[in-house]
Amino acid sequence: MQLQPYLTFDRRCRDAFEAYHAILGGELSMMTQAESPMAEQCAPGQEDAILHARLQVGDAVVMGSDAPPQYYTRPGGFSVTIAVTDPTEASRIFDALAEGGTVKMPLQQTFWAQRFGMLVDRFGIPWMVNCQPEG
Repeated sequence: MQLQPYLTFDRRCRDAFEAYHAILGGELSMMTQAESPMAEQCAPGQEDAILHARLQVGDAVVMGSDAPPQYYTRPGGFSVTIAVTDPTEASRIFDALAEGGTVKMPLQQTFWAQRFGMLVDRFGIPWMVNCQPEG
């Protein structure tokens, strides 16, 4: 079994997933409403909205889409967590995700981790970066 976060956006899914791909690497695929087999059912003005985005980084997958305007709600009550073992990589990822966003807890040493920090990125998605040594 794998748990795979599915993120919804207010017409910013493409920008968000392109940023996540640039920061995290991996393989990115996206489909717009107009590119789908159900394109004729697309609401006017929604043709370029992302119907489905998928970013695979190693064994991890995060997916997302642009929510129809009447169904979008701001994310809350969760964080997407990135676990790494290298403090330099933790800093790089944290700083990149925090750019244009809001840092909730600066990346710092804690009693459980070499580095830990929390932020909400410029797309409104909450993240935690956790860096623990291997083993």
